[in-house]
Amino acid sequence: MEKKWAEVSVFASLIDARLGKWLTTHHGVGLTEYWALMYLAESPTRELRVNDLAAKVGLNQSSVTRLLGRLEVKGLSLRDTCPHDGRGVFAVITDKGQQLLDSASEAFGAEVERLLGGVSKPDSGECPGLDGTHIREAFMQVGKRIV
Repeated sequence: MEKKWAEVSVFASLIDARLGKWLTTHHGVGLTEYWALMYLAESPTRELRVNDLAAKVGLNQSSVTRLLGRLEVKGLSLRDTCPHDGRGVFAVITDKGQQLLDSASEAFGAEVERLLGGVSKPDSGECPGLDGTHIREAFMQVGKRIV
């Protein structure tokens, strides 16, 4: 199982790195920034408690605070205090953040498809050293352990 998990992890890291580079080049945000905007936009109120956002993007409190700082500098999000509990802080997507997400999402989805499709084509150069058959098998083995 250890080797299968390593294959899944390396694969995900490689795809994430390529997606992050693509997003930075085409839309001026990193992958984690994009995920944060996506989760904020999915919320019915366009906001999430900072702790909840941290859990969704897989960051600790300190890292999500820095992430939100970068988004705020770009005008893509803002922080607001909870009206019922002054200690609670919400991250809120701005109209500019929503516009960026709207303009990027279709092309981002196509880039994900392109990169994933490159794994099954060893000569594509997208994922050198990775074999699509091995990756699929690794995902299936790891998936069987998730209950």
